[in-house]
Amino acid sequence: MDLIVSIAPIILLIFLMTKKSSMPSHVAMPLVAALVYAIKLVYFGENANLVNATVVNGLLTALTPILIVWGAIFMFKTMEHSGAMAMVSQWLNGVSANPVAQLMIIGWAFSFMIEGASGFGTPAALAAPILVGLGFPALKVAVLALIMNSVPVSFGAVGTPLWFGLGQLNLSDAELLAIGFQTALVHAAAALVIPIIALLSVVGWREVRRNLLFVYLSILACTVPYVLLALYNYEFPALLAGMIGFAVSIVLARNGVGLSRAGTATPTPSGARISTGQLVKALFPLWATVLLLLVTRIEPIGLQAFLTDATPALQVSLGTFAEFSTSWSLVLVLDRIFEADSRWVLQALYVPAIIPFFVVSAMTFALFRVRGSVIIRVAAESYGRMVNTIIALLAALVLVSLLMVGEESMVIRIGQGFASVTGPHWQYVAALLGALGTFFSGSATISNLTFGAIQDSIATDLGLDRILVLSLQSVGAAMGNMVSINNVVAVCSILGIANKEGAILKKTFPPMIVYAVFAGAAGLLL
Repeated sequence: MDLIVSIAPIILLIFLMTKKSSMPSHVAMPLVAALVYAIKLVYFGENANLVNATVVNGLLTALTPILIVWGAIFMFKTMEHSGAMAMVSQWLNGVSANPVAQLMIIGWAFSFMIEGASGFGTPAALAAPILVGLGFPALKVAVLALIMNSVPVSFGAVGTPLWFGLGQLNLSDAELLAIGFQTALVHAAAALVIPIIALLSVVGWREVRRNLLFVYLSILACTVPYVLLALYNYEFPALLAGMIGFAVSIVLARNGVGLSRAGTATPTPSGARISTGQLVKALFPLWATVLLLLVTRIEPIGLQAFLTDATPALQVSLGTFAEFSTSWSLVLVLDRIFEADSRWVLQALYVPAIIPFFVVSAMTFALFRVRGSVIIRVAAESYGRMVNTIIALLAALVLVSLLMVGEESMVIRIGQGFASVTGPHWQYVAALLGALGTFFSGSATISNLTFGAIQDSIATDLGLDRILVLSLQSVGAAMGNMVSINNVVAVCSILGIANKEGAILKKTFPPMIVYAVFAGAAGLLL
């Protein structure tokens, strides 16, 4: 009975978000979170102070992904309204007239880089309109963008799905590195097939075959540094590998390497008008973001230690609510929330939001001499994009926190139940649970938050390799991006495609199953 009660809210959430007249996440998540709150108090009889403290902790913890998403949207809205994005699109249009080259440069390498910088659906939202602007059919572009935006997702938004999504499990730095490396290996193997499937959704096999050498050179230009970087870091593999792959793919395309002769080196007049100086200026938001991320993450520089220093500069007692403190670097802490063993920490300047996204946006406004009215429009549009996202993330983090609280938490009960059903074969299907999480939540980070603890519990109960199972959860959460309801709806909305969500899901579901086969094989080999 405990297992049934524990798993029922998750089943309800999946049902609400996948039924014929599906409920949006910003409505379904709060309803299910409220249900779990009642279950914890009434059925399991948890201490009310602890449960209420967990709710507050979840709401405050949600500030981290909210700030990241908001910052990313704000920066790319800044690029759009400052004219930087139009210049970038114009230049990309002139790199090569070969359709396969254009699809790989923008749909694969460019998306890879943007996923590493911002994540949260931004790559598809940026790449898809550029490709449609180059003349590709909108429906086919939507399918390609969703399929392509899977391999780098585990390290999206500077590794947020890993260090934040799985970081709630109190993993050591060495364990996170090990998970990141195994995750990258599985993704790199799947990348030998997934981009080909994505290309076939837009162009025919004959066109792909004629340009196959270029396709694989572009794939390897991203995945080789991706795996190598994952050996040493779990924040930058997608970002830096995407930058390398993007640059290499452009050079290869300009020189026609691996491309069929037809239309490989005939830049359009619009592309020819973009000078080097204009291009550097247009790309400023992207390279400035990367630069700021690097200087704040490389330890010898010293900024990382300062931005994460929690030494209190101000301490205030909030009575029975909590003890509040902040450091000079704005590391905010609430301790003993409702006098329970509950602690919340926000590294406001280290979380990739204020630095780099909002700072780079401000610099871009100055560089492009953007008028005040345009800045107001950017703020309004980015806020408009965030309203439902904020609600969904607040509810999701409360839900996750409630599922995980207590010595015999609901997550542990679910894990024990799953373990008894699958036995030692769980590792072959572990990735599908991660994909399911992203399918209904729309976020690999939320999938890892929701199911990471369950996967950990299953691995412990079955005596499986904990690192491997969590790696497969990470891979599954990324591959689920292809079929995420939120992502499908968002891409359709951006491209002006009406009532085609079902058709798109039918085309993106088979590639996700192919991905799951690679993950299952990895479960056997690793």
